[in-house]
Amino acid sequence: MAERPIAVTCGEPSGVGPEVIAAARRALPDLPFFVIGNPQHFMGLEVDVQVISAPEETSGTALSVLPHDIPGPRRPGLPDPAQAAGIVSAIARAVELVQDGAASALCTAPIHKKALKDGAEFAYPGHTEYLAALAGDVDVVMMLACPELRVVPATIHIALDRVAQELTPDVLETALRITHAGLRRDFGIDRPRIAVAGLNPHAGEGGTMGRQEQEWIDALVTRLTPELGCFGPLSADTMFHAKARAGYDAAVCMYHDQALIPIKTIDFAGGVNVTLGLPFIRTSPDHGTAFDIAGKGLADPTSMIAALRMAADMAARRAA
Repeated sequence: MAERPIAVTCGEPSGVGPEVIAAARRALPDLPFFVIGNPQHFMGLEVDVQVISAPEETSGTALSVLPHDIPGPRRPGLPDPAQAAGIVSAIARAVELVQDGAASALCTAPIHKKALKDGAEFAYPGHTEYLAALAGDVDVVMMLACPELRVVPATIHIALDRVAQELTPDVLETALRITHAGLRRDFGIDRPRIAVAGLNPHAGEGGTMGRQEQEWIDALVTRLTPELGCFGPLSADTMFHAKARAGYDAAVCMYHDQALIPIKTIDFAGGVNVTLGLPFIRTSPDHGTAFDIAGKGLADPTSMIAALRMAADMAARRAA
């Protein structure tokens, strides 16, 4: 195969991951990708399964599976602690393949953090932090993207009462710089426009609803505007309607829900999780394991399909 395939990790076998991967294979017959996992977990999912021994054997029609030791059957809705170590090591193996050049990008199916913690003492809040560690503890940001909106939360998986303490000038500047670089390299935008949300309601409203904007956020954004094309801080409640979105290429928000609520409202099924700042491409569907519908034929593959397409587009831009 002339084109390097995308490596896809199986994620939590008992969730909807195998189902949306199989559906994506049917929907994207011309996009080369292979899965790292147990081939038996994909049997009976209305897709031909091809066991391969190396990424270059990837098929364009069958679902190519590079076998990985994840023991036991797939039991929809019932995670098995004995599979946790294999799920985690499959991610590490995929990273090695991408970094070695055997795959063009990484697309990760959803994991269940509690199951991994219970079964393998997984010490990371999620994929994003684990991938950053595998890449050498690099600084990364999580971008959620769909055709209508791209958002980056400056702080991610922390409680709301910790945001004001952990959101520092260094944290926000790092998020802005990584976002700017990612928009240029991976999205082909030469001069990105980055809107910056305020932390407080109405961006503090002159200090009457919080003082972080006056004390340091405004000055930081102003200093970086000439270099990074950022502007703000803006009142978050007026940033996400259609006319406002037309004025920027990405929005950097201050905490998880401030970023994720608007994009999941605009495109709940089709959003893609992208990790910016890694030395390789990583995308993922923007949903979880969905144990409640696993195995029932109800899983929507739209986000997995979008994640694979975005990974392919990003890989093409980097190659060019």
